[in-house]
Amino acid sequence: MPKVVVAFDKFRGSSTAADMVGGVSGGLTRAGHVVVGVPLADGGEGSLEVLGGPNKFVAVSDPLGRPVEAGYRLDGRDAFIEMSTASGLALVGGAAGNDPVAADTFGTGQLIAHAIELGARRIHVLLGGSATTDGGWGALAAMPPAARLKEIELTIGCDVRTLFTESAVVFGPQKGASSAQVELLTRRLERLVQVYRDTYGRDVSSVAGGGAAGGLAGGLVAVGGRIESGFDVLAELVGLDEMLRDADLVITGEGLLDGESFNGKVVGGVASWAAEFDVPVLAIVGAIDADGCSPEGLVGTSGATRCQGIDVVSLTDRFGLAASLARPVELATEVALAYLAG
Repeated sequence: MPKVVVAFDKFRGSSTAADMVGGVSGGLTRAGHVVVGVPLADGGEGSLEVLGGPNKFVAVSDPLGRPVEAGYRLDGRDAFIEMSTASGLALVGGAAGNDPVAADTFGTGQLIAHAIELGARRIHVLLGGSATTDGGWGALAAMPPAARLKEIELTIGCDVRTLFTESAVVFGPQKGASSAQVELLTRRLERLVQVYRDTYGRDVSSVAGGGAAGGLAGGLVAVGGRIESGFDVLAELVGLDEMLRDADLVITGEGLLDGESFNGKVVGGVASWAAEFDVPVLAIVGAIDADGCSPEGLVGTSGATRCQGIDVVSLTDRFGLAASLARPVELATEVALAYLAG
């Protein structure tokens, strides 16, 4: 029997990555297939789940300064901090409950400081889902002085290449910012470029990805951080390369395949890693956005289409929106079994 690697991201609002992997892997195993399953994320929300969940909890400030209990993971001298647990948009009730000008990343800085106090010397900050556009100013205010941070290896996992001063324009409206507030936030980021240059000797204006999480990435770069692909960081930690080495097929997927899916997200990351080992890929997704895929034709009898060199099946196209939202695990398992049956 072929060896199948099952490596899903979450289906936002419908199923976690762990549930997708567990359900599809179980169905394939019962059908007699050899399966290795691993939930994945792109370095944003859901990353801690991939690593086994938080094992440290701290009372910190949420984006609007209210107390919140946030978790992170400490493994020896490595700390994994998902910034959305302290500075995420979900904590303030989404865009409608946010104050995009006042929201800050102080809580994320508190998590970093706490990890350092407990002995962490490698801090991995995983970005995504932020409520903030403060350029990381809040986080830096809560962190140890720059001189002490020289002892710390600080990596920043993100999946965008947005520049520092573009952050408000690109992401501000998603966080509830009006056009006037976007202009104000942009001016504030532009001033921070000079502040960081004068204070830390680092020009963050041209750093690809510096605008991630409302410029938090750029702020952390200013004090010595290094931006990396969030997906690659997680894939290396879970040993995806070893899983793919002798695999015959990898099945991946996410809730929405869109224009960003092949630019740092899980589907594109899996496809890229699988290509290194010449392993074919099936992506089972909740839906396909118009800019996410230009189908290159049907594949065999499975109903999949070719897109960006991989086979893709949309649950919405196959089963309808209501069913795909209500039963993604069951339907993805059905699709995977049909695909393997050929």
